[in-house]
Amino acid sequence: MAADERSAPVGIDVTIPNGARIYDYLLGGKDNFAADRAAAGQMLAACPSAPATATANRAFLQRAVQYLAKEVGIRQFLDIGNGLPAQNNVHEIAKRAAPDSRVVYVDNDPVVIVHGQALLTKADSTAVVQGDLRRPGEIIADPEVTALIDFSRPVGVLLLAVLHFITDSENPAGVVATLRDAMAPGSHLVLSHTEDVGQNDAMIAAKRGFRSAGVPLTPRSHAELVRLLDGFELLDPGLVDIHRWRPADSDPSGGDPDWMLLGCVARKN
Repeated sequence: MAADERSAPVGIDVTIPNGARIYDYLLGGKDNFAADRAAAGQMLAACPSAPATATANRAFLQRAVQYLAKEVGIRQFLDIGNGLPAQNNVHEIAKRAAPDSRVVYVDNDPVVIVHGQALLTKADSTAVVQGDLRRPGEIIADPEVTALIDFSRPVGVLLLAVLHFITDSENPAGVVATLRDAMAPGSHLVLSHTEDVGQNDAMIAAKRGFRSAGVPLTPRSHAELVRLLDGFELLDPGLVDIHRWRPADSDPSGGDPDWMLLGCVARKN
């Protein structure tokens, strides 16, 4: 059962679709309202595999965080544009591998902040901070962020399905460069991003749905994304369909060619 409109936080207009709640609905979550489900329904009509794409992105996140915590030894994570809490959140994955891990979630959506802070009220090594990826310098300097994240040491910065909401006019290259310059050598960037596969029905519906939620979607080509990763070393298997990034045996083998997410883990040397 989805959320009751009467349960919405004070000041939240549930009649306007919300990007985080649309994503929550695609993941099978309960923190969404009628307007969100209507917007998601437009996407599903053109792209029935959209929930599978959202689920695959979540699985990619889990594999990448586990890799960084267990195999690389990263102990601090900055998850920007994290969205609403779901199963196997970053702090849960990281702490299973390394209990001393520290995690800061950053989102510009007040709905996400309310839900996240409620979930993490007793976690002294995890924080939820309001911030906007369009202003990365403010995120890096935020006292709540620096209370847990030491940028002089390696950090895992996570940009999962969020950079495609930064339009070209909002300088995505500058956003990534600002984060990169703040990261110590040995830090890693985890990225997933909608690939530009042309104007098919699925992409048209996705753009329409997210635009109605006030977050225009900007797919980008493989070459464009590689350019955004300037200054990072791509780890094997590179920038690939998220299904192909170190999949578990149980993971599906490929995504919908009409709505493809590319993903990678990249190291700053």
